[in-house]
Amino acid sequence: MTMTPMEKWAREIYAKAAAKPGALRQPEFRTSSGIPIEPLYGPPEPDAALGFPGQYPFTRGVQPTMYRGRYWTMRQYAGFGSAEQTNERFHYLLKSGQTGLSTAFDLPTQMGHDSDSAKARGEVGRVGVAIDSVDDLERLFNGIDLGKVSTSMTINATAATLLALYQTVGEAHGSRASDLSGTIQNDILKEYIARGTYIYPPAPSMRLITDTFDYCARVIPKWNPISISGYHIREAGSTAAQEIAFTLGDGIAYVDAAQKRGLDVDGFAGRLSFFFNVHNNFIEEVAKFRAARRLWARTMKERFKAKDPRSWTLRFHAQTAGSTLAAQQPDNNVVRVALQAFAAVLGGCQSLHTNGRDEALSLPTEASARIALRTQQVIAYESGVCDFIDPLGGAWALEALTDELESKAVDYLRRIEEMGGMVEAISQGYPQREIEDAAYTAQRELEDKKQIVVGVNEFKVSGEPPFETMKMDPELEARQVAQLKAFRAARDGAAASKTVSALQRAAEGSENLVPLIVDAVKARATLGEIANGLRKVFGEHGHG
Repeated sequence: MTMTPMEKWAREIYAKAAAKPGALRQPEFRTSSGIPIEPLYGPPEPDAALGFPGQYPFTRGVQPTMYRGRYWTMRQYAGFGSAEQTNERFHYLLKSGQTGLSTAFDLPTQMGHDSDSAKARGEVGRVGVAIDSVDDLERLFNGIDLGKVSTSMTINATAATLLALYQTVGEAHGSRASDLSGTIQNDILKEYIARGTYIYPPAPSMRLITDTFDYCARVIPKWNPISISGYHIREAGSTAAQEIAFTLGDGIAYVDAAQKRGLDVDGFAGRLSFFFNVHNNFIEEVAKFRAARRLWARTMKERFKAKDPRSWTLRFHAQTAGSTLAAQQPDNNVVRVALQAFAAVLGGCQSLHTNGRDEALSLPTEASARIALRTQQVIAYESGVCDFIDPLGGAWALEALTDELESKAVDYLRRIEEMGGMVEAISQGYPQREIEDAAYTAQRELEDKKQIVVGVNEFKVSGEPPFETMKMDPELEARQVAQLKAFRAARDGAAASKTVSALQRAAEGSENLVPLIVDAVKARATLGEIANGLRKVFGEHGHG
């Protein structure tokens, strides 16, 4: 008897994946009423654009078992003040059940300035942790086995240096580079579009990124060398369709640059990861993730001729939308974050960060961070949705929205291609203008009450009780600067300078710069010294 495609998938793909030791969370899945839950629901012969979980075009998920195998990584973002303070928060979150670390860095670290630089004044430790040296990173991860934890670092212009610092600390504690796992954001194109923490012009920035691709493939194979980020594009005001298009447009530019460098697409594409926002429009957000997965799979297979199915998969981290959080009635943000997290899970994320209720007012307190983490845990352990694979797949509204978002994203990508690609489109200001127009339209709708935000432009209350927020230590910057000066005084300054000079000479040529950055870090050069060495060769974007 001939099997239907659904029966064939269940027997040959799902059953084989589920039969591996420890592949499933539990031996069988039932509802609270005792009703058995099938591995997948759908017609015997689905549309080719829908396909099956774990198979091209991955509309229904990148793994055949999805959350029946294991939950997404619960990766709460943390980083403020000193390395010691952030380390305390890391340990608190790990004890609370977090399953991966995610690190925020202050603006001087992001922009390649040491904490004693005049340009760092007033910003040290303010929006993330201050990291100047290998000693700071040692303190940041004190008591944490880097060979056993996955770490995400939201860093772009100085991403190669943070990776070098991480490798150096991991090796100093007995972990081989090949055992380290995690992600550096390393997505400079979206900085030019939406965020602004760039240092160098686009060409040398792209060189550093492809250098990192090559280095990770050879030295740190479990590491994701880039997290191609739509999050900040959406925070700047883009629509969901623009978020898909401009994020994938950046991804296409990176793959194209790596191929032109001579890298084999299947040698690095399987380690590319993505980072998306999750907004309040629930069904559209679920559809967005499915459309992005399908469009990326087709792009990698058809445009870049990737042969390995892992190269076709769009694996993504999601974060709930900071721009949707309101300072008014901040407890309402708990509801917003829960809805957004639920959409990310139903959309098939691989890891997730949930924002704190107080983030429109300050960095989150420990209590707010715990509520945010508990939100993910309630979805995972109590909602029952993780026992189903793509539970909304096949819903008419969802599938129609998935198709429509994909179509709109394709139109944007076609226009970008006509301009000569994403780097040229950015230089012409195209994605920036599109995002600005979308943000303006959204703000007008808010002001005209065409879009209601509860507690902000409707259902307002007067005399709200004060909300306790986190307070920053006013002595933080002075202590960080003192530690940095002590670090410089205790090292062999000539040896550090020698490695930075070697890096500068290499930057004038074409060799891979990451090994030389690792050498500089191990010789105890600071992050700012490394960045300044490259500034002398590359210049600064917008500053000649």
